[in-house]
Amino acid sequence: MEPKKEIRWMGTAYQDILEFPAEPRKEAGFQLGKLQAGLDPDNWKPFDEVGSGTKEIRIRETTGIYRVMYVAKFEEAIYVLHCFQKKTETTAKHDKDIAEARYRAIVRERRDKK
Repeated sequence: MEPKKEIRWMGTAYQDILEFPAEPRKEAGFQLGKLQAGLDPDNWKPFDEVGSGTKEIRIRETTGIYRVMYVAKFEEAIYVLHCFQKKTETTAKHDKDIAEARYRAIVRERRDKK
């Protein structure tokens, strides 16, 4: 059995997920565990407008709608870009901008290491 893929939290993503209510936080952790094992989360969608290969885990609970944006296409780790609660039907520009800036930082860092 292959070792689980490492999760790397970008910016404030880890602190942000800790602020989710208990049930959505547990669900997000469970879904990230599935990713580490090489499986797809139960409810996800591609979010390429942030960056190629970006996806979001979609969590709907009685307390609200939550998202975990991540990119898992890189060999070394799963990068969690942004965790937030959705307030509207569409994803806010502010949330997209945060995820996109963190995605660009990963690409830049990987390029500089070569």
